This record gives sequence, C-alpha cells and structure tokens, in this order.
Amino acid sequence: MHTDVVVVGAGPAGLATAIAARAAGFEVLLADHAVPPIDKACGEGIMPDGLTALAALGVTVPAEKAFPFRGIRFLEGETSVDSSFPQGIGFGVRRTLLHELLTDKAAEGGVQMRWGARVTDVGGDHVTIDGERVGCRWIVGADGQASMVRRKIGIGRERTEMRRYGFRQHFAIAPWTDCVEVYWSDCGQVYVTPVAENEVCVALITADSHVRLGEIPVAFPMLAQRLAGARESSRPQGAITATRQLDSVYAGNVALVGEASGSVDAITGEGMSLGFQQAVAVVDAMRSGSLQPYQDAHRAIGRNPRRMAMLMMTMGNRPGLRHRVLRALASRPELFAQMLSVHVGESRVRDFGLERALALGWSMLKA
Repeated sequence: MHTDVVVVGAGPAGLATAIAARAAGFEVLLADHAVPPIDKACGEGIMPDGLTALAALGVTVPAEKAFPFRGIRFLEGETSVDSSFPQGIGFGVRRTLLHELLTDKAAEGGVQMRWGARVTDVGGDHVTIDGERVGCRWIVGADGQASMVRRKIGIGRERTEMRRYGFRQHFAIAPWTDCVEVYWSDCGQVYVTPVAENEVCVALITADSHVRLGEIPVAFPMLAQRLAGARESSRPQGAITATRQLDSVYAGNVALVGEASGSVDAITGEGMSLGFQQAVAVVDAMRSGSLQPYQDAHRAIGRNPRRMAMLMMTMGNRPGLRHRVLRALASRPELFAQMLSVHVGESRVRDFGLERALALGWSMLKA
C-alpha cells in the first residue's frame, strides 16, 4: 500500500493535520491504537486563536453544543481581575465532542482512518501498521509526549523545564460567569471552564503529586462555595502536563505536531490551539516540498505561550510575588487586558511597552 501522508496519532492535533493535508490534495492515512470516543484530561477551553485555526480547517463547533466565554479571570482570596479577549470569543467544549467533530470532518474529507491499529515501525519512506508496510511521502507524528515516531526517527533533543500533574472533573451546575476562571493558591491552580448551560469543567494543576481534586475545599474555599451541592457529572481523570521544548521538530520528511513536538504547561490553556496552528503550518510546509519552513513556523507559534507559561509558573512558585502581581493587576486592569492580548497573539511582547511595564512595577510596589 502507498499513500502521500501517514499521520500517527489521532488526537485533536493529528486529526487536524489529517484534515488539512486532505484539503491540500494529499492522500492521507491516519492510525491510532485507541478507538473513539477518545477522551483526555484537559481544561476543555479553546481560545479565539484556536477557533480561528479550526475555522481554517473547515471545522465549526456548533454553538448549541458548546459554551462561549468572553475572557479570563484570575482570583486569589479577595483579589480578582478579568479581561475580555481583544477580538472574538472562546468556546468551552467537551473533549469527546471536539474529537467527534474532528473525526467526522476527516471522514467527510476522505481521510482513511485505522482505529485500534498497532504502529510498530517508522522509516524514512514507510510506516508499518498492523504488520502491513505502508509506503508514503510524508510522515507526521502526533502521538503525544512519549512519541514513538520521535524515538524511531531520532528527532530533536528534548529539554523538560517543568513537569506537573493535572486532574479534571465535571460538575452539573450552571456556569456563574462568562469567563474562564483561574483560581490561585500555594498548591497550584484550578481552571473552571463553562462547557454547557448546566455544566462546568474543573481542572486542577499542581506540582505536588499528593494533591487531588478533593483538596479544593481547603486550598480553594471560594471555589468550593461555588460548587457546593453540585453533582459530579464525570469521574476524575488525570494526566501529566509538562513544559518541554525540542531543538528540532522534523527530520527529512518526518514532522512532529502537538505534544509530540513539545508542550507548554496546561496553565496557559493553549494546548489544543497550538496543535491546530501547527497542523496548518506543517501542511503548508509539505506543499512547499520541504519541512524546514515548519521548523520556523513552529517556533513562532509557540513563542508567546511559552513566555506566558514562564511568567505564570514564576507567579505560581513565588507566593509573595504572585500576591503583589495580582493586586497590581487588579488596580490596573488595563495592564491585564494588554497581557491577555499578548497571550492570544493579538499583540507582541514589545507592544506591551516600557510605560506599561513601569506602571505595573509601580503598582506592585504600592500593592
């Protein structure tokens, strides 16, 4: 058997890559060892830039199956600051629903899909799937942090800067806000994303391997009050979240996308958005005949989220600094709005400007 593109891994990034490649005219084979519906612990929020990337793939999330949110809110104790996105809105959507939408779009476009398939070998011009050698022109590894494709081909040296633990659960309660809320404490952060008119997704991220969602009443009392009496609508699910960077995301005709190509901590909320943008970029490179442009595009796509992750992790690890920053931002919400604009790619870091940086520093001194 022979095809143009083989994508190994059918999570959101792999499906998005298959959809983009098929739309570009390539014959595509997608293989994954799992069988739908495929779920994974995540915050289930898609930022405006992620929705834009999905739209470029021809994928639309039905409004009636998601919940819109206008921006982000940070909270700790009595301190609270929020801002709307500079353009557009985000969507809270169940991971299983998003996977179903992407799978349907891939099938509609003519992507060949092999579920429950075992990929045992990856070479420069072939992939072995369930014992069958499939020749191909391009190979994309979208098979997660422990990427087999990356190991087999020997792509890039990895630097892991931080490894943390994430836990997710849903609660049957009407959302009380039109923002994704991020609650801060010394033991980590909790994201609350509205995903339906009667359901929210609660995701805990912590560096302490002993902390679980059951710690919320003690570490996050304000959130515990919000959730009081709410029925648990899903079982807790866990995952590892890491800040990882590779010095290369391709070798020859083999490329990596999604978490296989590196990752930023889940605190940024940008995991899926990054994967969608990488999918478009890697297919653009395929059309040019070389994956070198993808290396440059991948670095540019991840630059702002990586910087934001470093900033937020520093805040998380230094309580005194965090308290002062949050109080300063609460007193100057326009600065928080500018930071959010940088985070979602509407502004550059340099656009933040010396004047705003000095204003934030002065506010911190007074906080």
